[in-house]
Parts: sequence; C-alpha cells; structure tokens
Amino acid sequence: MKIMRLGKTNLEVNKNGFGALPIQRCNMDEAIEILKKAYDNGINFYDTAHFYTDSEEKMGNAFKDLPREKLLLASKTAAETPEVFWSDLETSLKSLKTDYLDLYQFHNISFVPKKDDEVYQAMLEAKEKGMIKHIGITTHKITFAHEAIESGLYETLQYPFSYLSGEEEIELVEKCKQLDVGFIAMKAMGGGLITNSKASFAFLNQFDNVLPIWGIQKISELDEFLSYGENTVLDDDLKLAIEKDKNELGEDFCRGCGYCMPCPEGIKINTCARMSLWVRRFPTEPHLTEEWQKTMAETENCIECYACVDNCPYELDIPRLLKENYEDYKNILSGKTKT
Repeated sequence: MKIMRLGKTNLEVNKNGFGALPIQRCNMDEAIEILKKAYDNGINFYDTAHFYTDSEEKMGNAFKDLPREKLLLASKTAAETPEVFWSDLETSLKSLKTDYLDLYQFHNISFVPKKDDEVYQAMLEAKEKGMIKHIGITTHKITFAHEAIESGLYETLQYPFSYLSGEEEIELVEKCKQLDVGFIAMKAMGGGLITNSKASFAFLNQFDNVLPIWGIQKISELDEFLSYGENTVLDDDLKLAIEKDKNELGEDFCRGCGYCMPCPEGIKINTCARMSLWVRRFPTEPHLTEEWQKTMAETENCIECYACVDNCPYELDIPRLLKENYEDYKNILSGKTKT
C-alpha cells in the first residue's frame, strides 16, 4: 500500500490510517483481532484518544508484544491545564503499554494553545522528556485550524475532510502542504453518512499530503479499505456516485460530532438532527422502533435557545434541522415517503 510522509514530522505512514474511536463498541477480543489484522496488513498509524473510553486499553493489549518501532501511535488530550495534561498523558501511556507516543494532539479544546500558554509548555516538556515525539492539534473549527497551522507550533492538523467537503477545506489541505503540516483527515466517511468507501478512498487518494484515519469496528470494514490501493482512482462511476451524495446531502447537514451537546432539554441533537438521513441511507438500521420514535418526539421540546448553534463548529441552524428531520421522520413512519 501507498506510503506517505506526514508533513514536518517526517513520519512514514501507510496511506490507510486506523481511527480507533469505533473499537469502543467492540469487545476486547474483537478489537484485538481487528487491530492485529490491520498491523499484519501493513497499517502502521493508529489514532486514539484518552476520551475514547477503553480504546487505548484495547490497542495496548493488541500491540503489547509487537515491535514498538514498527508502530506509530497517536493519542489526544482535551486538557486545558498542565495538571490535567500530565494526568491524561500518564493514563494514555499506561493504557497503551508504551513509554512514548509518536504523536500527541490537543483534542478539540476551546482555544488554540500558544507557546506561552502553560498547557503548551507542558506539551513541550513532555516532548523534551521523550514521552511524546511530535505535537499536533485536532479541531472542527476552520478558524482554529488556520490559527494553529499559521502559528508554527503544530506538526500535524487533524480536521474533518471527505468528498463532501467544500473549497474552503480543500484550500486548508493545500495550505497545510505549503506549510509542511501533516494533514490527518477525520470524518473521512462523512461522520457515517457516506456509504461508498471506494469513492471515499479514491477521493482522498488524490491528495498526497492527506492521511485518512478510517473509523473501523468490523473486520469486513477493514477488509474494504485493505482492498484499495494506489490504483484506486476516481473513475466516471465513482465521480457520479460522489455527485449524487453531494446533491442529496448538500452542505447543510449534521456531521454528528456532538459539540452541540448537552441540550438543556435533553434532546439527542447529534442523532435527531440527521435522523431522516440515517433512515433513508441505512433503511435496515433499527431507527423506526418505538424507542427511537420517542427519542425523535423529544425534538418538539426544543425551546430554540440556540445554545447548540453557538457550539456548532459548522454554524448550522440546528433548531430548523431538528424540525425538518422530525417532519420527514414522521412522513416515513406514516408511509407517505418511501425509504
């Protein structure tokens, strides 16, 4: 499989990166099987986070007997103070059963740490001690992304990027290339709304400085990405499939990142605001059950306080999306619209 250089880190990474958030949903044996198969098939970059419940522990158990130098382990901290930073880092190292991380990233925190900030100084100290090798940052806010890469303080940027992205995101990718900042693409499957993995792979394969981290929780999903290689390119059929998806989803859709939460009225915004899309794209999923009907009915409790809008990195009109999704959901239930 294709190998790429991850910006100024100079890390040589397999073009298929492994996003380890979804393995939270696997039991330990399933997760170990998936991770070991990924390693046996040449995947060497694994991204997790302290926030991902037992993901780090599962990775630690899967890789504990493998040569450490052949693995590139990346994790994240949401710490905004040195005290929390050191606690998170020590926990991550213990869970991953390693002495160091190849990449440590600030995880979608509320500001971009600058050189004089105490939490960034803690990151530098950890690097000087050899506990981490490289410093990165993740964000869903494009203004934060530009601020981070322009600062010169970060060797990598992790940001949502898929074939649903627009010109603004493509320009960000090009800017990272110019500044030699490694670009790690999260949400490469559109937060779960993209169903065509081949089209997704082919789209991202066009960018020689982009490392997609595929969120994998099943062997079958891993097999899909392992089947694609350098010769997987955007042919006419894949371009048509992408165009169809972009027309269906547009730009005004919920990515499910969850930064709008919690809702003061208890609404599950990051599910309800895109429920009709889920039902139409995944008709076999159990989203029409009585339990889900009750969950969707709770969207009528929205008081339009707009706290969710203030927190949404995509500046979506969430109260409107909740109403539209619930109306469409009710239409589907009543049989007025076919899925």
